[in-house]
Amino acid sequence: MEGYEDHLDRALEETPDIEGTGDRFDVPDPEVRQEGNVTVYENFQDTLDRLGREDDHVLKFLQDELGTSAHIDESGRARLTGEFSEGRIGDAIDEYAEEFVLCSECGLPDTRLEREQGAVLLRCEACGARSATSSD
Repeated sequence: MEGYEDHLDRALEETPDIEGTGDRFDVPDPEVRQEGNVTVYENFQDTLDRLGREDDHVLKFLQDELGTSAHIDESGRARLTGEFSEGRIGDAIDEYAEEFVLCSECGLPDTRLEREQGAVLLRCEACGARSATSSD
């Protein structure tokens, strides 16, 4: 007669490995350099491509999170007024992904932003969940 532990072991072995799905969403680490009193976010376009969001939306979020002004130059780099470390910008990008990209239900990045009655919602195309974001 099999015990609880045997059943548990077998169930765990037969369960598909879901961890792998988290690996497919990996935002590149920010590559930044100082240029006087400006932080140049060299790979901003790569980050946008990975997030799948509009440059203005991501830039506005960065400005709010970092408490600074910024613009996108002709080469697609973000230029932030002030000195910011890669870690500080990376943390802000991670927060953006958590709020505006990753589904709060299933954790997948297969989402899109929708505006409904003035609110911005995150709709997941993987599981169908809809969740409100804290801002737009």
